[in-house]
Amino acid sequence: MYMPDIKFWYGPGSCSLVPHVLLHESGLPFTAIEVSISKLETRTDAFSRINPKQRVPVISLDESIITEVPAIATAISHLVPELGLMGKTPIEQVRVMEWLCWLSGELHGQCFGGLFRPERFIDDPNQFEAVQSKARNRIIDCFKTIDSRLSRPFAVGNGLTAVDPYLLVFYRWGSRNRFDMSAQYPAFTAYIQSIAAYPAIVSAMGEDGSTL
Repeated sequence: MYMPDIKFWYGPGSCSLVPHVLLHESGLPFTAIEVSISKLETRTDAFSRINPKQRVPVISLDESIITEVPAIATAISHLVPELGLMGKTPIEQVRVMEWLCWLSGELHGQCFGGLFRPERFIDDPNQFEAVQSKARNRIIDCFKTIDSRLSRPFAVGNGLTAVDPYLLVFYRWGSRNRFDMSAQYPAFTAYIQSIAAYPAIVSAMGEDGSTL
C-alpha cells in the first residue's frame, strides 16, 4: 500500500508531542524537523511559508500541509486505521473528538493561552496579571475535571489514542507552572505515571528532549 512522504515540524516541550507520539506509535517512517519556539524560529520567513499561522506542530503528507493537533492526529490515524489512534469504535471516536475539542479549545487555547500569552486577550499590560490569575483558576477547574474522568490505563477505550499524549502535555505544563499536580490530582498523576512508560511516548519524549 502506498504511503506518503511524511515530514513533521515540532517544538520541544510544546503540544507537538501529541503527533510525535502518534507517529512513533504508527511505525511509519517520517522526517522530524525541530523548530525552536524560544528562538522565534516559527516566525521566520522560511517557516511562515510552511505554516502562515507561525505555530507548530505541522505535518506534510507529500505536498499536503496539515496544521492543528486534532487535524494532524486524524491524518496520522487515517494512515494506520487498524491502530484506532482516534478510537476503535464509533463511540470511542466520538469520545476522542470530544476530548480533543475541549483540550484544544478550552484548556490549551483559552486557559494556558491566557497564562502564557495574556497579550492575546487584552492590550493593557497592567491587566496581564489579572488575565493570568483568571487563567490559573480556569486551569484548576479543568484539571479537576480531568482528574475525575481518569480511572483506567488509557483515557478512551483500551489502547493509546491522541487523547493520551495531549493529557501528558498539560500535566507537564501544570508541573512546570507551579500547580501541585501530585497532591491535588492523584488520579491524573497515577494515569500519567502509567502512560509515561508507554514505548511510543518514551521514544517521542526522547527525541523531544523532555521529561515529566
